[in-house]
Amino acid sequence: MKILAVCLGSAETLPGKKYKTGINKLPVSGPVMVDSEGFVGDRICNRKHHGGVDQAVYLEGSLTLDWWSEQLGRRLTPGEFGENLVVEGLDNRDVAAGDRFLIGDVLLEVTSARIPCATFAAKMQDPRFVRRYTEAARPGAYARVLTGGLIERGMAVAVSPYAGDRIMLPEMMETFGRRLEGEERDRYLAVPVHYRLKAFLTA
Repeated sequence: MKILAVCLGSAETLPGKKYKTGINKLPVSGPVMVDSEGFVGDRICNRKHHGGVDQAVYLEGSLTLDWWSEQLGRRLTPGEFGENLVVEGLDNRDVAAGDRFLIGDVLLEVTSARIPCATFAAKMQDPRFVRRYTEAARPGAYARVLTGGLIERGMAVAVSPYAGDRIMLPEMMETFGRRLEGEERDRYLAVPVHYRLKAFLTA
């Protein structure tokens, strides 16, 4: 596997919206520094729901984006889903919380599934896209940065699957917002998921 694109966004206002968003991301050339808060130079406007240490980097697999291109009838450009990284040969459905991606000196750890929002639907110019993305059950991955460094297009990617109980991204999307109980709740609490999810499950 390798990095097909590194994408950064700037603050923009989407048509029909009054607030600014950094969802419009474009591929960049050359190395970009990533630290605990994400890629340096990438704009995150709504810190309440986006960004932060456990949602620092957003990854999409090239196989998933290829599938979406077929579904949409047009070729998706890198960054069109708001992703920071496009990973060659990766299918989002094969990713679990706790999986690690080693890219040069950078080590990322998956924490949660991407949950679609109204801003994403506006970006795609489709008011039904939140439902469509959810029903597709191929969410992208948010990751924390365990070790920072430089990432650029073409770098090799080594994936280390989480050794414990594998909670896959589609399952994380399906259970989003639910008050899990018993063994199901214990499964999630035993895995290095997003700190907000852990707080929600223990509240």
